[in-house]
Amino acid sequence: MAAAAGGRHRHARPHAGARLRLMRSAWRADLSAGLCVAGLLLPEAVAYAGLARLPASHGLMACLAGLALYALAGRSRDAIVSPTSSSASMAAAAALGMAGVPFADAMLALTLATGGLLLLMAATRQGQLSAYVSRPVLRGVAFAVALTVVIRQLPDLLGLGPAPPVDALGTLHWVLHQMPHWHGPSMAVAALAGALVLLLRRWPQWPGLLMVMLAAIALAHWVDLPTWGVQRIGEVPAPRMTLSLPELSRDAWLRAMELSVGVTVLVFAESWGSVRSLALRRGERLSADRELFALGLANVGSALAQGMPVGAGFSASIVNHSAGARSRLAGGVAFGGVLLFTLVALPALAWLPRPVLAVAVITALSHALSPGPLLATWRLRRDRAAVIGAVAAVLLLGLLHGMLVAVALSIVMALRSFSRPQVLELAQLPGTRDFVARVEHAEVEAVDNALILRVQAPLFFASAERAVSALAERLDLSGAQTLVLSLEESPDLDSTALECLMELDARLAASGRHLLLARVKERVRELLLHADPQGLGRGERLFWSVADAADSLR
Repeated sequence: MAAAAGGRHRHARPHAGARLRLMRSAWRADLSAGLCVAGLLLPEAVAYAGLARLPASHGLMACLAGLALYALAGRSRDAIVSPTSSSASMAAAAALGMAGVPFADAMLALTLATGGLLLLMAATRQGQLSAYVSRPVLRGVAFAVALTVVIRQLPDLLGLGPAPPVDALGTLHWVLHQMPHWHGPSMAVAALAGALVLLLRRWPQWPGLLMVMLAAIALAHWVDLPTWGVQRIGEVPAPRMTLSLPELSRDAWLRAMELSVGVTVLVFAESWGSVRSLALRRGERLSADRELFALGLANVGSALAQGMPVGAGFSASIVNHSAGARSRLAGGVAFGGVLLFTLVALPALAWLPRPVLAVAVITALSHALSPGPLLATWRLRRDRAAVIGAVAAVLLLGLLHGMLVAVALSIVMALRSFSRPQVLELAQLPGTRDFVARVEHAEVEAVDNALILRVQAPLFFASAERAVSALAERLDLSGAQTLVLSLEESPDLDSTALECLMELDARLAASGRHLLLARVKERVRELLLHADPQGLGRGERLFWSVADAADSLR
């Protein structure tokens, strides 16, 4: 007995040791991934703050709030919640619409409103709304946003000074018109920084962009760049390590809520797309509503910490995934790295040359500038109009209105697809109770003096009238006396679809023909019984299966 106990202990010790080794391996992987992410986030936070026309401290505080609060509330092992190029650009465009409010206060109000809307969507379980923005439209928006941001960096890249307050195409026209005034030393600094970034990509394990920015700061200490006309970003205010909100009027808060809708849609659509794609790689299942809650909490925290809108951008999240992160601890390590930099090295950013910051922004957007995803959609010969429309809307109307138009475009595309449903005739496979599409099976048997049809999409206000007209036309051509309509694609009916079915029933009854409904779901049965108890709601006209309806006619 003692020997058996000793044997159990001998087996337990190796098992415990193996588990400890696995834990240490996971910790090392998270530590390495977190440091890689911190090396990416530091320059991105500075770059995106500049993109949003805010001091770098706002980007760093938003980064800290996003990392900390998502680690507490989120569920993805890969998601890194921090400022993104899209959210920064969109929020900056929206903040300009809050006339009479200081820009920084407007940005904080928009960040808080974005967080509040995300939390409201989570509380009402609206996670499925992410599907309302199609992937081709989202890719088109991301490409157009990246293109817009790059165009807006050209004045700093070329040493031209501030551009006039016009849209992206107007800025590009202004830059080209200023060609005789392009500044050689600024262009040389930008070209050197860009070449170093490209060179360091040969060693992806190194934080190349961060190294280039540190080298540029060191160069600015040794060389008096302003005497050559190369501008620096200047003093960076230290972040206020207190939680506070701007004091705005009621009308200003309402305006912020209105303008935050576009930012909210973009943050959630972009974040859920990144989180979901990485979760599929790991075989994880995530709740969209839970991610809504985590993103909302992160944005509220960012507003309180004097930050800016945050989301789960694809670039930082894919770096975390590729670096081997095993858990959300990697985000905690990245938080520590960003916090240490914020507390110790923030004043050094004042020496960063503006052309190098422009290169940093463009580098951070390089993944979004790739035309590969757009070309892949184009080659499929699907959704081409959606991609072109999304890109054109953002470039011509600006980020905020362009995004809203792109979302509307997604919804219109869906309605257009559903509003033209295909109608198939069904017939019975010999020797079975299965009814299949007649056009696909030559051996099927029809039911005498009856036509069995199925609408290949849900019946609702956008499709009902067209579908009912097609059903009546097919019945007229067949000469059958009874129409059996399979409703398997319609788990519920709205009032328009209900009225159209009742009108079809009345039309057939007036000509001595009959309408039977098959594959009727419970909710549709209850609706028909309530709305038309003596007509379509009668039990002898509703069937659970097509076979049952056919049997009633024999």
